[in-house]
Amino acid sequence: MKRFTSVLCAAACVLSAAPLTAKAADGDKVYGTMNIPYADFYAAELNNSVPVDAVSSATASKWKGNATGKMGDDGKWQNGGLAAGTYNVETENGGKILGVTYPVEIEKSDLDKLSDKMGFTELSEKPVAYKPVTVENGKAAFGKLVDSNGAETLSGEMTVSSLTSWGDYQLNVKGIPANCDIYGVIVKTKEGTDYGMRALENIWRNGAISWGTGVKEKEPHGNTLSSEHYKSSQGKTITEVTFITLNGYSTLSGQNGYLPLKFADSIKVDNGKSGKGSVTFDNSAFPADYKAKGEVADGFTVSGNTVSYNNAQPGNYTLTVSDENGKYSAVRGSFTLTTDTIPVKYSDGRLVAADGASLTDAANYLKNISAVTVGDKRYAAGRRGATIIDSKTGEIKLDAKSGEENVFDGSGKYKLTVEATGYEKNYEFEIGGQAAVTTTGTTTASRTTSTTKAATTTTKKATTAAKSNSPKTGVNGAALPVTLLALAGVSALAFRKKKD
Repeated sequence: MKRFTSVLCAAACVLSAAPLTAKAADGDKVYGTMNIPYADFYAAELNNSVPVDAVSSATASKWKGNATGKMGDDGKWQNGGLAAGTYNVETENGGKILGVTYPVEIEKSDLDKLSDKMGFTELSEKPVAYKPVTVENGKAAFGKLVDSNGAETLSGEMTVSSLTSWGDYQLNVKGIPANCDIYGVIVKTKEGTDYGMRALENIWRNGAISWGTGVKEKEPHGNTLSSEHYKSSQGKTITEVTFITLNGYSTLSGQNGYLPLKFADSIKVDNGKSGKGSVTFDNSAFPADYKAKGEVADGFTVSGNTVSYNNAQPGNYTLTVSDENGKYSAVRGSFTLTTDTIPVKYSDGRLVAADGASLTDAANYLKNISAVTVGDKRYAAGRRGATIIDSKTGEIKLDAKSGEENVFDGSGKYKLTVEATGYEKNYEFEIGGQAAVTTTGTTTASRTTSTTKAATTTTKKATTAAKSNSPKTGVNGAALPVTLLALAGVSALAFRKKKD
């Protein structure tokens, strides 16, 4: 078992002003924590001449989440922030994660020579893992991490995807180190080039790791992906993934994850009419040796740059074109098939199949409802929206809420305007309801049938790039991780086994 020596951090980081004890010094060497920029943290770890950048983030607070995790009183690990163990600086458009706060070993005389001590905070005991520091011309240089008890061998597996919203490639690793914060990840390839990963942009929860190589420029939150360090990863094969924690190295080896060459982030597909027909897509960027195979759904066929279909319902569709030779990444594009027919009508408190429409037509309309306007207020549908019309039964939910707000206030009649993806016309109707609003949220109502009509306004649906389902920053932010660094190590890293 790996010796649990992280008690050093519990007292030392909190009582950083206290003098070093005998346990914290080894001859002329002393131990503490430093704010280490990513470029310096990874410099001695990688075979890669391109430095690792800081991480820019336009999100409001994720880059601030540098609190470290700890073991709770119930014996369960409590995760730290999404950027646990890092230090940061606020910028005009958000923040920037600069690097990690990590244990170091340094000569006493060298520490005195440092012009910038990089937030050095003394520890009371020698850490299990640390970065050795030398000083050249008054500046710190960081060596390869020293793992006193040897690297932990992980038993797990890794999968590779080149169709992800979060970059050009994503790894999903099972069997990651447990009960600890991850300070860094090193991805190693068969070809000999290594890549250092950073919090937030690259390292996510539950073993998800992603990065951009310059093809995809932004991730879903609008953050620009930094790609210089990772450009050369295209076409390489991953053989090993190493996680860096306060306990040292934990490595998953014996992998064989090919990173297919990427030539485009998405492809443009024309929209079309539902029923029977065809649409075309732009395949001009495909490499000459790309052996294309296209797929959409049942009833669709792909030949050349044409997608043909029979009896296709209105709605959004995704075309995926893959390389049968496996050399290049697959690529996706989305398109919409539309109709000017509305297959539902309002009847007795719900939307049902209109005269001449099938139950299949009505069901497709219900599942494609994208928004409902009640009176003059529009509510988005979907997982994060308000459920005003049940997508399976068509029932008008008079007890619907948007956050804490009641959609129907019990005032009487309501005009509803329904938008559905693939349906060019909105559907308008009125309901009469005496919705009783109570403090418990229970609502009762009497419903009356009313006349219905199709709105004359139409909504154009533009072609959009397809999204793949993925998935999931100075110094002013350093105080918290410095203080809690050891506390995390004390509780999180105890009793973990190291395997040969």
